Amino acid sequence: MAGVFSDVPFRTRIWLRRARIVGLRVSRLVRTGLLRLLPGVRFLLRALHRRWRRSLQFRTVLTTLLLSIGSFAVVGAYLSNQIANNLFQERLTQAESETLYNVKQVQDTFDGAQVTDQSSVITLVYDTLNAVEGRGNVIQRRYVFEAMPEQTKPRNRWVESRASDQLTVSVIPPALRKAVQESGKDQFWASTEFPVGTEDRPGIAVGNKVTFNGTVYELYLIYDLNTAQKTLDEIQNVLLAGGAVLVLIIGAIAWYVTRNVVSPVSHAAVVSEKLAAGQLQERMVVKGEDEVARLGASFNHMAASLQEQITQLATLSQMQQRFVSDVSHELRTPLTTVRMAAEVLYDARHDFDPINKRSAELLYNQVERFQSLLADLLEISRFDAGVAMLDAEPTDILQLVAKVVEDAGPVAAEYGSQVTINSRDESIVVEMDDRRIERILRNLVLNALEHSEGKPVNISVAANETAVAVAVRDHGIGMTQSEAARVFDRFWRADPARARTTGGSGLGLSIAAEDTKLHNGWLQAWGSKGTGSNFRLTLPLRQGEAISKSPLQLEPADVELPGGSGQGTMLLLGPAAIPEESTDARARTEGREETE
Repeated sequence: MAGVFSDVPFRTRIWLRRARIVGLRVSRLVRTGLLRLLPGVRFLLRALHRRWRRSLQFRTVLTTLLLSIGSFAVVGAYLSNQIANNLFQERLTQAESETLYNVKQVQDTFDGAQVTDQSSVITLVYDTLNAVEGRGNVIQRRYVFEAMPEQTKPRNRWVESRASDQLTVSVIPPALRKAVQESGKDQFWASTEFPVGTEDRPGIAVGNKVTFNGTVYELYLIYDLNTAQKTLDEIQNVLLAGGAVLVLIIGAIAWYVTRNVVSPVSHAAVVSEKLAAGQLQERMVVKGEDEVARLGASFNHMAASLQEQITQLATLSQMQQRFVSDVSHELRTPLTTVRMAAEVLYDARHDFDPINKRSAELLYNQVERFQSLLADLLEISRFDAGVAMLDAEPTDILQLVAKVVEDAGPVAAEYGSQVTINSRDESIVVEMDDRRIERILRNLVLNALEHSEGKPVNISVAANETAVAVAVRDHGIGMTQSEAARVFDRFWRADPARARTTGGSGLGLSIAAEDTKLHNGWLQAWGSKGTGSNFRLTLPLRQGEAISKSPLQLEPADVELPGGSGQGTMLLLGPAAIPEESTDARARTEGREETE
């Protein structure tokens, strides 16, 4: 015996371990099923959400279906409840009237009975209750006959209780029994369930008191509501089927109506997208004479008008470009002759009197400016014609910046400005067209010197994984945000009355912007009145790569140069000084022409 009891904990531990293993396996299976099911559910929800956002027809039909289902659910529930109440009230009224009649008959039978022996009493009660039950092909009602407990009068022990088959007094609700026991001759009812075969059926129990041979009995007649319940179920099924069919019909109607309304709108959206893409010959198909047809006709008229205007503007633009190109080319030959004559006069100016000497100098300078303007016009005409080509090759941009600063030395000396190059790298190789980038940098540096008012000009160069940036910062008169937004427009000047001291053509920054476009780079300007301006050129290190972020910030953060006189400045190149572009002082002019 001791061995048997000592083996029990061991077996318990084995069964616990097996149960734990089974539990782990079941949980693993459930987790695997959920992990496989959740992606499908998420995909379905995302697809429905995307469809909801992008399709007006889907949104309208789904909303109509949901509202219809809600409406039918409310109306169906109300109708079902009303029908159920009416059926119940009708059956209850019938049950109460039948019970009054049958209880009176039972009491009259008991009162007129002349029986003394037990068998006669049992036979009388049985026959009387069977008559109340109304047995036949269908039992009309069932009964429960129970002697009241704790009676003070002598009780006849011959009949204690009796009920229809399979019924006991437990099918009578306690509240109903209490009400019958505490009442006099009143009648009470309650809803109940009673077994019939293998099923439970709903019913109404109506209770009364009867007396027999001085003993008080509770007599409950139970009426079957199964027929009424089947009728209600059939009505509910008809309502459900009719509602489902009606919802489908409403959904089909909504789909058809919205399709007729939304299809022209969708067609108009497709046509408008093609028009925006340059397919100006696209038109809407117009059918009928209704509002949608008038909308399509108006849309086509608008598209035709836009096509005509765009064609006229394109033709005019081509004529202007051709005119500028032809004039520029035609002026080159006479300009060359005039320039040669101006050079001869300029070289011999020392032999002239002061008036003619000054005239020769003015002629030479203006011819030089005219030639520069003509060269810029020719370059602009190449950009407009789309024939400008990029000749990119690896070049050290720091050496190119140093060359530009060296060439601008005489201009810096003339204005009294100090030019400083700041970079943490000794060499930054970039795939670029050095001729075009040199032209951009020269233009930026000369503009900075012209507007610096003798203050220092700082050039900062930095690179990250994908891009290189060159920022030219002056501390001169500066410019407003609106001026910075237009600084790349052709021939635009912040102050038209201000004289051009460097003799620029007004197209330098515009050409610089076009050169930047060819490199898929950014050319941006920032300015503040009285504190100067900052121009930032950002280029991809390798052609074909996209720029995600510039290595230098557009709005500069200035610090004093170490060991300097306090006038020179440098741009912070560290990560702390390279936040995203400031929104309140930014003029992102990427893709715009810039003119001084």
